[in-house]
Amino acid sequence: MAKLTSDFFVERLKAWGVTRIFGYSGDGINGVLGALQRAEKKGEGIDFIQVRHEEMAAFMATAHAKFTGEIGVCLSTGGPGATHLITGLYDAKLDHVPVYAIAGQAETSSRGSNYQQELNLDRLFSDVAGYVQEVAKPAQTRHVVDRGFRVALSGNTVAAIVLPKDVQDEAMEQPPVEHGYTRSGPGYTRPRVIPYEADLIRAAEVLNAGEKVAILIGAGARDAADEVVAAAERLGAGVAKALLGKDVLPDDLPFVTGAIGLLGTKPSWDLMQGCDTLLMIGTGFPWAEFLPQDGAARAVQIDIDAAMLGLRYPVEVNLHGGARETLEALLPLLERKADRDWQNKIAREMDSWRETIRERAMAAANPVNPQRIVFEMSPLLPDDAIVTSDSGSCCNWYARDWQVKRGQRGSLSGGLASMGAAVPYAIAAKFAHPTRPVVALVGDGAMQMNNLAEMITVQKYWERWADPRFVVCVFNNEDLNEVTWEQRVMEGNPRFATTQDLPNVPYARFAEMIGLKGIYVDDPDKLAGAWAEALSADRPVILEVKCDPEVAPLPPHLTIKEAKAFMTSMAHDEGAGHMLKETFRQLAKEVTG
Repeated sequence: MAKLTSDFFVERLKAWGVTRIFGYSGDGINGVLGALQRAEKKGEGIDFIQVRHEEMAAFMATAHAKFTGEIGVCLSTGGPGATHLITGLYDAKLDHVPVYAIAGQAETSSRGSNYQQELNLDRLFSDVAGYVQEVAKPAQTRHVVDRGFRVALSGNTVAAIVLPKDVQDEAMEQPPVEHGYTRSGPGYTRPRVIPYEADLIRAAEVLNAGEKVAILIGAGARDAADEVVAAAERLGAGVAKALLGKDVLPDDLPFVTGAIGLLGTKPSWDLMQGCDTLLMIGTGFPWAEFLPQDGAARAVQIDIDAAMLGLRYPVEVNLHGGARETLEALLPLLERKADRDWQNKIAREMDSWRETIRERAMAAANPVNPQRIVFEMSPLLPDDAIVTSDSGSCCNWYARDWQVKRGQRGSLSGGLASMGAAVPYAIAAKFAHPTRPVVALVGDGAMQMNNLAEMITVQKYWERWADPRFVVCVFNNEDLNEVTWEQRVMEGNPRFATTQDLPNVPYARFAEMIGLKGIYVDDPDKLAGAWAEALSADRPVILEVKCDPEVAPLPPHLTIKEAKAFMTSMAHDEGAGHMLKETFRQLAKEVTG
């Protein structure tokens, strides 16, 4: 019997090193599913993780790429299955990680007839994918598969491969050696990319001339942690972290100022406003208003993606290269600064900021201060823990109160800032690292949107994991809290209950109902014990905390205009009365401090 195109397709995925696919079945992709089944029977299968929704499959593929450094793979049927993938694929695109999306399609014989589930998927994927192609003939499959992987891996982007139903079930035809055909092969290794020596010398001259050097790192610096530390120590610099780079360096280093931006720390703001020289490494940090004023600092930037160079700040020397190899070449050219006053000042400010964080976390609330949830979690996390966060107000506490230890990992939907990514990210992290504890921080809005359903995925697979520690912490405040505070601070409007109210769902009880463990907390003094219990449980846990929606996630710097708008909104916001005094005290400190 001739080999089917679908069987060749699965074999080619394995040739490219694919070990896991996140997806959901449907008739449009049945040929490939059959090939996966046949490969499994022969002991040559690919681990298929059945999700509850295709969007979650794409989020999991993105997270797999982030937590492994490999390409993530997701699969759907055509029509609505393919459209569901889009949000998760944009997450991969905006955070610059390689993802390979496989989608079914109506038969080629029915294309153009307004057939059931017939969509122009090549047009649908054209913006999100760096490479998108629909396979029309079996002989085309080979080079489409190969080129998709090579484009995604080399460009840290998305490839989308569309397979019509009839092509999947046709006999495979290898392209002949003749005109009109092309022949390809698998395999790609990322090269070492290093700038020219003349540019490295120019960069060193800028950095050596600076007296108050600031370094900003993102996810692109992850493989260069030791080199970043060496550069900071040599230059006497402070290091701020973009949110996707939060886990690149531990927070116990005295010159690390933590996160930067709206969710960042005051020392990171002060670092950027006080520096005379800026070195950016592997970051596309979007909020340029948190960087120095134009002309206030000379700047050097390192990035493997030339499109990101000079994009956020006018840079004097752009270095196109990998972070680690570029820093390795740059370090011998950097002079050790004898004056440590700048770096010592940063360390003192961080000591003060940690006390501010402790004070804010321990402030009384009704019933639980949400900041305290993460503050209590942080010291209890094992050294190899992985933490994910959603994009609601819980992300503020992830950014500020989780003090990263060396060896810990964390991530979230960065550039897209999508709700609903925390639990699928955590699931992908657990499959990638089944011996490591994983924690997801999730707002009740995201939990209700789609993460609650993915707990069924956890229930389906958790007994496969070598270590069962998997904790989903739900911030239950019955409010779409991040947007509520944006309405107050950015718009000067009081909370709009019509759009912001959420139903009160018994999340912990849901966990128990599906055979997992549920823990409910509405007393702040029981938080530490609840975290300890959750992190030592013999099965996955939903830790539900009833928390106060009126604890303000204040940015590290407020303009007078923003402060006035905020206080105006609070004056007309009846629900915020019990927190008004504490918020005003913090606000006054931030504006005048």
